[in-house]
Amino acid sequence: MGIMEDFGFFLSRTFASTKAVNRTWPYVPGKYFVLDPRSPVAVTTLGSTDLASEVAGAAPKGLCIVGKVETENIGIEKIIKNILSNPAIRYLVCAGEEPPKHLSGATLLALFKNGMDSARRIPGSPGVRPMLPNTTFEEVRALRRQIEPVDMIGCTDIALIAARVEELSPRAPEPAVVFHPSQGLDTQETAPHVVATAPSPDRIKLDKAGYFVINIEDRTILLEHYDYKNRLLHVIEGKDARSIYWTIIENGWVTQLSHAAYLGKELAKAELSIKIGFKYVQDGA
Repeated sequence: MGIMEDFGFFLSRTFASTKAVNRTWPYVPGKYFVLDPRSPVAVTTLGSTDLASEVAGAAPKGLCIVGKVETENIGIEKIIKNILSNPAIRYLVCAGEEPPKHLSGATLLALFKNGMDSARRIPGSPGVRPMLPNTTFEEVRALRRQIEPVDMIGCTDIALIAARVEELSPRAPEPAVVFHPSQGLDTQETAPHVVATAPSPDRIKLDKAGYFVINIEDRTILLEHYDYKNRLLHVIEGKDARSIYWTIIENGWVTQLSHAAYLGKELAKAELSIKIGFKYVQDGA
């Protein structure tokens, strides 16, 4: 396997579990393409989601990592954590089309220019909510020292982006002083990692509003709503999961959160079976 495939396998193995682990790089999991973690250029394709894979496919020399960022808050925070945990990265190219309203590219440039204010807001950002609640001031200062931003916002030409990466790479300074994201956590606590568990099926609490039987007929989802004397109370039909579960909620036909979650899962599976064509079989709770 090449470096890119090696890192893909590493990420799937490391982040398949929610146990707290000593994560290496990329520090925060996401939909990224890692080519060479020792290279100095990172690229974000902003709201152009398909462009990230295309730039990765071009594999320009000097490209470390490429991925989209569609939000001007959480998405940017992930970029900060991953860049700071790899001191080899010295440039961040902002390319691709801006996501409407969020304007993550302009927000990134504002962050490099203005930093973060006392309310953890990025001054000068045109985004709807340019807030970094999970980022410390030390991290922002370290990012601005480490990285030179490169404005290619609006450019979706793969050849031009690749050429810019190859132009920047030989000019890169030496790797920055290592700043691990955990160094800056003076104003916040690290969010706990919880291993997901579920009770055994024989311990499920029944919903007093009744139960549902889900069927597919003529590309339509049909729900039969029964009480615990097996009397049919309602028949609900719809073409998509969302309209059905909102009908159930609005009428008060579900009262347990676990039951609502179960119905959402099953209805999504039923809708997918219609779209893709596999046979739908309702799971037990």
